[in-house]
Amino acid sequence: MRKYYAFFFISGFCCVLYELVWLRLAMAQFGVTTPLVSIVLSLFMAGLGLGAWGAGAWIRTRGARVQFPRLRLYAAAELLIGLSAVIVPSELRWGHEWLLRLGISFSLSSSIWYYLLAGGCLLATLGPWCACMGATFPLGMFAISGEQSADAPRSFSYLYLANVLGATTGAVVPLLVIELVGFSGTLRVGALLNVALAAWVLVLSRSRTPLVTRAVEPRDSRVPPVRIERGLITRWLLFATGLTSLGMEVLWIRAFTPYVGTVVYSFASVLALYLFATYLGTRLYRIRDARGKSHGRGVWLMLALGGLVPLLTADPTVHLDLGFLRLVFGVAPFAVAAGYATPMLVDHDSQGDPARAASAYAINVLGCIVGPLLCGFVLLPSLGERLAFVVLTLPWFVCSFVLDGPARAAPAHSTRLRRFLAPLTAVVVAGVLLFTTRGYEGRYAHAEVLRDHTATVIAYGAGIHRHLLVNGVGITAMTPITKMMVHLPMALLGTPPRNVLVMCFGMGTTHRSALSWGVHSTAVELLPSVPKFFSFFHADGAQLLLSPLSRVVIDDGRRYLEWSNEQYDIITLDPPPPVEAAGSSLLYSVEFYAQIKRHLAPSGILQQWLPGGDTATTTAVARALRESFPHVRVFHSVEGWGVHLLASMQEIPRASASDLAGRMPPSAIADLLEWGPETTAARQFDRVLRAELPIEQLIAAAPGTPALHDDRPINEYYLLRRLLQPAGAINPDLAPGR
Repeated sequence: MRKYYAFFFISGFCCVLYELVWLRLAMAQFGVTTPLVSIVLSLFMAGLGLGAWGAGAWIRTRGARVQFPRLRLYAAAELLIGLSAVIVPSELRWGHEWLLRLGISFSLSSSIWYYLLAGGCLLATLGPWCACMGATFPLGMFAISGEQSADAPRSFSYLYLANVLGATTGAVVPLLVIELVGFSGTLRVGALLNVALAAWVLVLSRSRTPLVTRAVEPRDSRVPPVRIERGLITRWLLFATGLTSLGMEVLWIRAFTPYVGTVVYSFASVLALYLFATYLGTRLYRIRDARGKSHGRGVWLMLALGGLVPLLTADPTVHLDLGFLRLVFGVAPFAVAAGYATPMLVDHDSQGDPARAASAYAINVLGCIVGPLLCGFVLLPSLGERLAFVVLTLPWFVCSFVLDGPARAAPAHSTRLRRFLAPLTAVVVAGVLLFTTRGYEGRYAHAEVLRDHTATVIAYGAGIHRHLLVNGVGITAMTPITKMMVHLPMALLGTPPRNVLVMCFGMGTTHRSALSWGVHSTAVELLPSVPKFFSFFHADGAQLLLSPLSRVVIDDGRRYLEWSNEQYDIITLDPPPPVEAAGSSLLYSVEFYAQIKRHLAPSGILQQWLPGGDTATTTAVARALRESFPHVRVFHSVEGWGVHLLASMQEIPRASASDLAGRMPPSAIADLLEWGPETTAARQFDRVLRAELPIEQLIAAAPGTPALHDDRPINEYYLLRRLLQPAGAINPDLAPGR
């Protein structure tokens, strides 16, 4: 059985590796929108479920006819999974190109039809390979049953234990590999592991020596029957554990982002912690079950109370110095309970039958598909994080009152009072947690909060000290830097600008500044709730939104550029901070700048804001711009930190501060000076022009760093270089206070 443990450890590692990389490749091809991410993850889980169900059905109908070693079926599945690493990237590109050609004719951008067609492409691309992954469980159990292992009735939990431990490793190690060799190189590593695993299994299948040589003590035949009958109830419980487990992941990310940030390592921490705690729960189940221990209704109580612990650990009034501690205490209790319950139910339902285990696992996966969709599109927008936790745990409180676990019959002296004492106590504890804790937005007095399927958006403050938060992370503030993002390139243009594209709406300051020139301005924003706060930050926001010169598009920026045929004199870009945020590299890469060039007028100017970052990040972005545009100028901001990177296909005119001020209409001058720090437009521009620096200076900061590409998101994956070179982490040229 130890060899099977190794098989499924490697298999689980590769599965999560592929999931992480495929998701990012799909985002680059089809958009960084929440519906698209949900589609990718749902299709991934659906493929696992269909593969498990299909393999189980095949075993049920034709398994008895197999005349060759059963391990070869498992080896074939692993070999096909390894091939996917080579084929999927090309399939995603083909699907993107097909949609692009179709979209030009039918204008599908920002429509439900786009997501239906994109989902079809992704299903055709990922579905077969994910089905191979899902088939590994029943095929592995099928091989074990053929060897007459005494542990066969619990073979699912054994394989599940190994698979989850491998998946935990797969949530961490690939992040380091991506930093070194990029997404393509990481896929090749996964392919090599899968092919090596398939070869190992094939060699073992030729041996006449059975894999299982150690006897396992049989179970005591005098043990009374279990309390939950195999069948419908068990299947419903499996569906519910899948739904709440993956639904909780959505809620955890939303609740703990204010404390752990938006970088890829934050999300990886949630996934790795969840998987490791699941491993511990499965391990606990197998130890207790091997000793003949009763499971009882304590399983449902653990799921119920564990799901409500985040109400306490995400409370801003609870003082925990490290955000990771909030994550550990908030995620681990429920994940341990889920790791205990899922294999327990599958073992109990299947009793080692691969076909029955496959259908039970498929039902659990179906719950994993429904959970994120229910939380992301229904519970979070309508109820918020706190009540969503309550709704997800309610079924488990009910189970704790009416249902025992797959345990031996209750002792005869067990009274009704004793049976209900623990559930009643749990209800009281739940009430205390709900009514004595508060959500993250509670720390801001008079804050306005909007929730949608993408994020929780908070606006708070007064006067110049107003702030915008997305999932608790500060996005922007009322600073003259955001005005200069558009005023500087428009004044340098030389000829009167006709139209502007503002990517990333934020508070709407840059869009408002562009409109002050009396030109058409199109603003693209990913989050639908963000533009609704325009009037909170600017008194004339509602009026400007109604202007015929103003247009706000809710869409992913890269996708908008792909579907649009418009050209702009000015494109200004201010990606959400921090510069290391997950997915942000798609707005700094060579591939993105290639799209920008298609939409710039011949003498148009791109303004790219770079708020800071380590030397490798600033060099990678600067080199990407230098490779994409023949003319690039760099200016420090009016506040002395961060840089405006101006790029164009033609030479960017040089002019004095007074010349720039003279090109501005009075309304634009008034907008430029609204928040200072200078009292005249010429002096305001002079602060920036005097702080120009050559782009070669940014490139020379880390000369060995390549340009930032979609395949090498240098800004997002930085852990190894910061561990190895902590002293030179931050680029002094972009540091605040310069």
